[in-house]
Amino acid sequence: IERWQKEGLPKDVDVSFVLDGNEFFGFERWEYMSVNVGMVPGFEEETLEEDERHVVMRQVSGIVTRALKEGTLRGVRLSMDQYLDFPVKDRAGFLRIKEHYDPDSLVRYPRYWADLVRCWRGRDYPLAITRIGGFGFYSMLRRWMGTERACTIFYDDPALAEEMLDFMTEFFIRVTSRALSDVDVDWFNYFEDFAFKTGPLVSPAIFRRFLLPRYLRTNEHLRKHGVDIISLDSDGNVEVLLPLIIECGMNNLIPLEQAAGMDAVKIRREYGTALSIWGGIDKRELAKGKKEIEREVLRQVPALLESGGYIPTVDHSVPPDVPYENFRYYLELKSRLIEGKHDA
Repeated sequence: IERWQKEGLPKDVDVSFVLDGNEFFGFERWEYMSVNVGMVPGFEEETLEEDERHVVMRQVSGIVTRALKEGTLRGVRLSMDQYLDFPVKDRAGFLRIKEHYDPDSLVRYPRYWADLVRCWRGRDYPLAITRIGGFGFYSMLRRWMGTERACTIFYDDPALAEEMLDFMTEFFIRVTSRALSDVDVDWFNYFEDFAFKTGPLVSPAIFRRFLLPRYLRTNEHLRKHGVDIISLDSDGNVEVLLPLIIECGMNNLIPLEQAAGMDAVKIRREYGTALSIWGGIDKRELAKGKKEIEREVLRQVPALLESGGYIPTVDHSVPPDVPYENFRYYLELKSRLIEGKHDA
């Protein structure tokens, strides 16, 4: 954003979270409910070690991290922390962290919930329950245990894995029932991020045994309340899991990371409109030039727009090496395609 402001972006443009709709860029409005499905209360932040360059802290999540002090901008570190320890290592740790997930805690809903409900009635824009990154089964295990234990728990202690996943299912249904009863909700997104460049971190067999039954139950709860769009949000390559993702009732896929070989055109050809698609445009191409942007957009957007069920956008956040002029050109090109004015 600081780069773009130097390159012509007016400083009075609200760029706090452009995904919610941004009139300056021409993005249409959509909203999330502020239903809190996270840890309440969080852990007390605590500095455990510190030297001239590094600080080791226990975060509100209970995760212990080691971070560089330099490169902090407005209180936010620009480099990723090193993860050292996690709050759940065994069943005793799980029982302790359960105390932070009371579904009936009053702070799970905004103070003026009734006023928000009135505002959402008769709306003409999509509404989602919980924000992106709010809830997912594997991602919750990862937050509690770390990536390695979240992958091995299915083998090392399958009974504990089942117990934790069942708890998450009951918790989510309890927390969201009020919102789904009070408001017509359009969309829910599972944040999972359970894949890397060449494949998923959970096998199809693990998915079918441990995750699919909980997805089925949760999705039945959502569908019963009229939620039509249920998304799977994962970076990396989840292609081998797509039949199971469809089987458990999800019908939208985000963000189709190009560096991991997630080809939106190939997926549409193989699965038709069983999966609507959001993403798939290689964010790295936006940093190059107009010809590269055109090539990346034209190789997929016209065909996917024709078949429908597609939101053409980048396959993750826009990187900081993308010039403002390139981003504006990318948006203009998409607008011309949608309006049918571009000579492909």
